[in-house]
Parts: sequence; C-alpha cells; structure tokens
Amino acid sequence: MSNLFTEMLAEKDVLLADGATGTNLFNMGLMSGDAPEMWNTDEPAKILTLYRGAVNAGSDLFLTNSFGANASRLKLHNAQNRAHELSRVAAELGREVADTAGRKVIVAGSVGPTGEIMEPVGTLSHATAVEMFHETADGLKAGGADIGWLETISAPEEYRAAAEGFALAGLPWVGTMSFDTAGRTMMGLTSAGMVEMVDELDNAPLAYGANCGTGASDLLRTVLGFAAAGGQRPIVAKGNAGIPKYQDGHIHYDGTPELMATYAKMARNCGAQIIGGCCGTMPEHLERMRDALDSTPKNAPPDLAEIAAALGAFSSDSDGTDGAGPTRAPRRGRRRGS
Repeated sequence: MSNLFTEMLAEKDVLLADGATGTNLFNMGLMSGDAPEMWNTDEPAKILTLYRGAVNAGSDLFLTNSFGANASRLKLHNAQNRAHELSRVAAELGREVADTAGRKVIVAGSVGPTGEIMEPVGTLSHATAVEMFHETADGLKAGGADIGWLETISAPEEYRAAAEGFALAGLPWVGTMSFDTAGRTMMGLTSAGMVEMVDELDNAPLAYGANCGTGASDLLRTVLGFAAAGGQRPIVAKGNAGIPKYQDGHIHYDGTPELMATYAKMARNCGAQIIGGCCGTMPEHLERMRDALDSTPKNAPPDLAEIAAALGAFSSDSDGTDGAGPTRAPRRGRRRGS
C-alpha cells in the first residue's frame, strides 16, 4: 500500500529522521517527572518549535510528542482518559508544521511502551495492551499522522500487541526496539530475533530497526546484525548522541555534531535507510547529519573495529548473535571520546 513514507523512501537514497524529544523539551523548561504529552494542549507553541527544529535542520520525518500518550503511562498523571485526545493533538500540531514546510515531510506518530510488563511475567494482558495501542494509534490517525512509529520497545509480546493495535486503527507503521542490555533488548531479544519476529507478523511494519540503547557504536553493531539476518524491509537507525553524563544537576550527552555526522554516514553504510538521532540529539546534530548524508556517497559496510575506532568502544563484548551471550565488556570500555 502506497503512502508518503514509502513514496519518499523510493525517491531518496536515505531518509533523515528527527532527534530527541525529551532533551529538547527539557531545554524549553519541561520539568523532570512532568508528562511531556500535556504540553500538546498546555504549551502548543513549544511543541511546534520542537517539530520545526527538526524540519528546519533538514529532517524528512519527525516524531510527534506522544511517546507516553497511552492509558497506562498517563494514569501516573491522572490523565488516563486523555490518551486519544493528546495523541490526536500531537499529530494535529505535526500536521500544521508539515503542511507549511514547503517540501514533503512525514508526520510519524510516536508510540512508546506501556510501561508495564506483559503476561506471563507481568500482569498486562495481551488484549489490554492491544486496546491501549489501538487507542493511541487511532488518536494519531485522527490527527493526521502519516504513519505510526513504535519505539523503545523491549518485549516481543508488546511489539506484537502494538502491531495489532495499528492494524485495528488502519495506520501503517514503523517499529523499533531498544537494544540496551549487552546488545540485546532488556527482555533478551537479539537483532536476529527481531528480524525473525517482524517477518512473522500478520501486520508487519513498513520498516524496523533500533533506537536509543547505549551509544552509537552499539546501535550500529545492531544494524549490522539486522542486515546479516537478511530481512527484506528497510532498516531504521536512531541512536543516542553519545553517552549520558550527569553535570550541574542535568543529564548531558557527549556526542558532538561531528560524531553524529560520522555516525549517520556509517549507519547508511551498515544498511540503514532511515537514520536519525535519539536522546541528546539536537537540531545542530541533525544539520551536520543532513550535510554528511547529502555530500558523501554510500560505501561498503564497516567492520566492528572501524566502528569502534570512529565512534568509541562497545559497551559489551557480544551482542548475543554469536552465541556468546550477553557478557558485558570491562567498564573501561564504556566511555567514548567525542
């Protein structure tokens, strides 16, 4: 089925996604513990600024401010009955920015995890999870999102429930997971395991990949794992801008625009077709990533030694796809130069 995402991907060699949502909103005054989604109605001008920052930096798509707009997460703020509304408004604001951009820009409706653990390990049932994802996806569709964008998922069961929710809403989608536990997701899934899962879904995503995690090096190793597994869908790489450090009462990411430009080029060489940033990624990072992708041709995939030399050491010895298991590297390997 044709949509703006598939059309633009066919036209371009690579799509530049956006950067961070939380980091940018904290810089605008969002307080720790507050629900960013409330700003869709309380501070719409700031959300428009967030979206325009990505578009003006050259992004081909941006994610809406709806990561936590599900009943489970909003219940923490006594706003569980506003999931559909806040998702819809997030997309409506995105539509306003995209429609006045002067070029094609994709509004991707962000959908994050429920924050609960699914059965049989936890108490969240499959049916309830599907219902929550459906509500959020339906709100995003009502607001004009071109696609849904599932992100930062750890459990295969939750990924599958989201796929059903998007199907019920009739919204095409992209889905990424976070490989932040020695190269695996928190629930133990490897990159190869994700490819296998995606291929088995009745309502498969338009593209799949990885976001967040620990750092750019680890994320690119995961992307190489996707490519090696032979999946047939486009791959997403949306890595953090370096490693988080606590300074002066705030979290800062040490990845420079130059490092993220190098990461963007290497991500494309690894096989990613949709490339963006996650935590810590600001418009100045995106500008350099845009320039790097536009001015540099695609080259052969790098090996792990080349990735580590350019972006810093990996946080674990293995990503689990070699059968070695999730063994962490010595702590000295966790710091990277920027």
